[in-house]
Amino acid sequence: MSGASHDLDRFFPYRLAVAAEAFSRSLAEVYGHEHGLSREEWRMLFLLAGEDEVTSTELARRTTLDKVQVSRAAQRLADKGLIVREIPETDKRLRVFRCTQEGRGLFQRLLPMVEARAHGVLDQMSAADRAALIQGLGALLDVVAPSESPSGDAGVTPQSSGRDIHP
Repeated sequence: MSGASHDLDRFFPYRLAVAAEAFSRSLAEVYGHEHGLSREEWRMLFLLAGEDEVTSTELARRTTLDKVQVSRAAQRLADKGLIVREIPETDKRLRVFRCTQEGRGLFQRLLPMVEARAHGVLDQMSAADRAALIQGLGALLDVVAPSESPSGDAGVTPQSSGRDIHP
């Protein structure tokens, strides 16, 4: 059995998932414990704060959340008064989401704290390791999600400085 554990520790997909989860948990301490937002809610707020409106389909695509996660997070954000959601007359299956003024305000207060936490983690790495991580993530995204990488939806692009990594 020890051989299987050793192999798992060297298995790249596992290591990538563990690193992403640990990084995300560290950031969630800022918006979660201090402000009561889940990761799904933060992802939605992050996206909505920079847009006039976003459809449910677009939210699911750009946040890597499935329709159920989008629906539940949207309900919680709406209950908190951070977003509004509407059903367009043209397509009753669709939902359109907008940030409220309160939601934008919360996002603007949280973003510097989340970025500071991310920088705190990344700054523990050498500049060379940080640059290699940014380049490697960009290259990986170009291969596995080419339509998302250039727009920065996934949070890291090959051109990024390492100062704009967001969960």
